Amino acid sequence: MWDEEMELQDAKVGQSFSPGSLILLSRPGNGGASSIHLLTAQQDVLLDSEVNATKATEAGRLAAGNMGPRVSAMLLPVVLALVWSVSAQAPAPTEVRIACGTKEKYQTPERLWDKDWGYTGGSVGNLTAEKQRDSDFTHLRYWTMTDGPNNCYNITVPNGHYVFRFFFSFGQADNSNREPQFDVSLEGTLAYSLKPAWSNTDDTSYADSLLFVDDGTATACFHSTGHGNPAVVTIEILQLYEDAYDLGFGHWNHHYLLNAMSRVSCGAGKDAYGTTLGADPWGGDRYWSRDVYKYEGDNIATVETTQPIRNVNIRPQFYPEAIYQGATITKFGGSVSYAFPIEPSQNYSIWLHFAEIGDLGITAPGQRVFDVLYNDEVLFPDVDIYALAGGPNAAVVLNKTLLVDGKALTLKFKPKVGDILVCAIEVYQVVEREFPTKASDVWALKALKYPMGIPPRMGWIGDPCVPQEHPWDGIACRLDYGQKSRLITGLELQNEGLRGILTNDISQLVYLDHINLNDNSISGPIPASIGNLNSLTRLDLANNKFNGTIPEALGRLDKLTELYLQNNELTGRVPATLAAGPVRGASFNFVGNPDLCGIPGLKACKRLSAGAIFGIIIGVLLGSGFLVLCGVVVWKRRENIARAHKIMSPREAPYAASHTRANAPVKDVQLSRFGSFTEQRLMSVSGGSAPQSPKV
Repeated sequence: MWDEEMELQDAKVGQSFSPGSLILLSRPGNGGASSIHLLTAQQDVLLDSEVNATKATEAGRLAAGNMGPRVSAMLLPVVLALVWSVSAQAPAPTEVRIACGTKEKYQTPERLWDKDWGYTGGSVGNLTAEKQRDSDFTHLRYWTMTDGPNNCYNITVPNGHYVFRFFFSFGQADNSNREPQFDVSLEGTLAYSLKPAWSNTDDTSYADSLLFVDDGTATACFHSTGHGNPAVVTIEILQLYEDAYDLGFGHWNHHYLLNAMSRVSCGAGKDAYGTTLGADPWGGDRYWSRDVYKYEGDNIATVETTQPIRNVNIRPQFYPEAIYQGATITKFGGSVSYAFPIEPSQNYSIWLHFAEIGDLGITAPGQRVFDVLYNDEVLFPDVDIYALAGGPNAAVVLNKTLLVDGKALTLKFKPKVGDILVCAIEVYQVVEREFPTKASDVWALKALKYPMGIPPRMGWIGDPCVPQEHPWDGIACRLDYGQKSRLITGLELQNEGLRGILTNDISQLVYLDHINLNDNSISGPIPASIGNLNSLTRLDLANNKFNGTIPEALGRLDKLTELYLQNNELTGRVPATLAAGPVRGASFNFVGNPDLCGIPGLKACKRLSAGAIFGIIIGVLLGSGFLVLCGVVVWKRRENIARAHKIMSPREAPYAASHTRANAPVKDVQLSRFGSFTEQRLMSVSGGSAPQSPKV
C-alpha cells in the first residue's frame, strides 16, 4: 500500500479514493483563509490545518498554500508513531485555576482550585446569583470605583498557548444583586463586553478565549464602564499545544486571540468539560454544551454509539472521543440550522466535526452527501463523511475562517443525498491583538506613579495604552509599527490634584513630545534630566510648587517652543539659553516666581554693594595668597628632601670623585676626608707643615 511516493490530490468533498491515497482537501474561503485537511483513505490518519500552516514535524502536518511538494507515504506511519510517542512523554500542561475571593484552596467535585491570588486590589463578596454549571462557589472578587476603573489579575505562567476561562456573576455586597456591565481585556486586547442580560445564559456568564502568552505573565483586566462593579468568580488558565487551532498565519498566529462564541456537542445528553469526557489534559479542558434549543429544523433526532472512534484525542487539538459518539441527525430529507449571535463585520473561524457512526447503515461513499452553508452562502459543498474519513467510525474536522457581515451567523446543513449528521460545532471570533506599550515606557510610568501621587481613579494599572477603549488617564500614545509597540508621547496630568514630586525617571520616557502638569501641587526641584528629552516641544509646569533653580539642561531642548513655569517657587537667575527663547519665536513664561530674576518681566537680579564687592575682593586675595603660600611650602619641602638625598650619595660629590680610590670602601673615604680636614686645621694653628698623608 505504501510502496510509492504519491502526489497530493486536490480533492473534492465526497470524492472516494483508493486505499492508501493521500487526500488534500482544500476549499477557498469567501473573505477568509481556505481550509486544508490531510487524511489517508482507510487509514487512522486525520490532520487539519489552515492555509500556509507549516507543521510537518508535528502530527504529520504538511505545508499548505502555494505548495507543490511530494510526500512520501512510506514516512507517514513513522511520523504518526513519533507523534504518539512524543505525546505520551510530554510533560503535564500548565494549569492555573483560581477561586476568586477565597483564602484557602477550594475543592469542587471535579477539580481543585487555588486560593485567590495575583489580583490588584478589590474586595471579596458573597456569591448569590447561582448558575447550574458551577453552583459550588460561594465567593467572588469585585472592584468599586475607589479601586479605579482598571484592575487586573497578573498570573505568572510559562510562555505558551492557553485557554483563558472565566465565570462571571454578582451578589449583594458587590452590586446589590443587580447585574453589572463591564469590559474584560486579555493581554491588553479587549475580549468581552458584558452587556445587559448577560447573566441570563451560560454562553455569556462563562467565557473562554485562546491566545498566546509571550511575556511570562497572563494578564486579565476588568474595566468599569460606569454600570456597576466588575466581578469575577473563577479564572482558569490552561495550556494548549503551540499549534492548536492554527489559523495558518505562521508566527502571526501569536497576534490573534480566538473568543469562543459557541462550542456545541450535538446530540449530547448533558453539558460537560473535556476532562469529564476523557479528553487529554493538553486539550485545555474545553467545555462542550448540548445543542438542545440551539437548532431549528424538521424531523430532527439524536443518535449515540459506544463503538470506538478513530482519529480522536490526537495532537494538536485533542478532541475527546465522546463528542464523535453522539450526533444530531435528520430524517426524510430534512435540514437543520444553528444560529449563533455574533459581532458584525468580524472574522470567525468555524470548526465542524463529523463521524459516520457505524450503526446508521452507511456502508459506502455517496450514501450521505450534504452542503454546509453560512448565512445562505456555501461554506463546504458536497460533504461526504464516509469518503473523507475512509470508512465508518472515524473523525473528520472541517475548518474555515471567514468575514461575516451580519449580526448572526447561521450554519445550515442541507441534504443532497440521504440525511444530515453533525457531531459538534465550534465558532470562534478572530480578534487581532493590540500591540502593547513599550516595556521601558511602562516601567518608567510605574516608577513615576507613587512619587507623583497618582490616585487610583486614574486607572494606572495594566497596560497604559491598551486596550484603546480603556487607556490610563493622562497618557498620550502613538503606535510604532516598526517596533510593534505603542510609545508614550505625552503626559496630560493638568488639574489632577497631584501633590507628589517629579523624579528623574521621567527622562526614561524618551519619546515624550509634551508634558502638561499645570495646576497641581507638585513640589521639589525640576529634574535636570528633562534636558535629555530631545523630542520635547511643550513643557508646562505652571501653577505648582516647584522650587530651586531652573536647570541649565533645559536650554539643550532645541525643539522646545513652549515653556510655562509661572506661579511656582523657583529661585535664582533664568539660564541665558532660555532667556533667548522668545527671540526665536518660542513662548516662555516665568512670572509668579518671586525669587526668580534675570529677564525682562522679572525683577533684576540684585547688584552687590561697594562694601560687599570689597569684601569679596579681599577674600579672593587672601584665599589666593594662602594657596600661593601653601605652594611655596610644598616646593621648599621637596627641595630639602632632594638636597638630603644628594648628601647621602657621596659618589656624586666632587671631592669624593677625586679622593676616593676605585675600590676603596666607603668608610675609608670618610676617614680620608676626616684626616685631610684635621691636617689642615693643625697646619693653620701651628703655622708649621703637617705630616704628609698617604696619597690616594
